Amino acid sequence: MVLRVLTAVCVAVSAVVHLYLWQDGMKSVDVVGPAFLLNGVGGLVIAVLVIVWRHWIPLLGAVGFGVATLTAFVISTTPSGFFGVHERWVGLPVWLSAISEIGAIVLGGAALVVERRGAVSPAGAAVRRG
Repeated sequence: MVLRVLTAVCVAVSAVVHLYLWQDGMKSVDVVGPAFLLNGVGGLVIAVLVIVWRHWIPLLGAVGFGVATLTAFVISTTPSGFFGVHERWVGLPVWLSAISEIGAIVLGGAALVVERRGAVSPAGAAVRRG
């Protein structure tokens, strides 16, 4: 459960940063503005689901959230940018998001592995969970 909580915190931090940035001016940017809002709201939903729904799907969602969000930012730092947005690795929101997204990927992946191992009995037969 500790890995789930840490994963949820990482996703929630990234989501809150995206909501802050959306409110701080990204809402006026075509394509990326709505994506920031969707990222913020979706991230909060995923964070809650990771905690309350003890299934592998929310963990996979957390990993996917981290990968997609971090990938979009990395693309935005390239010369071609991301839908006209050009970013740099500068500022607290950038680093807070990047670190939390890496955390969501690593911790969510670890939780998937640990919980999968826990679902297999010592004899190798799958344990049925209610």
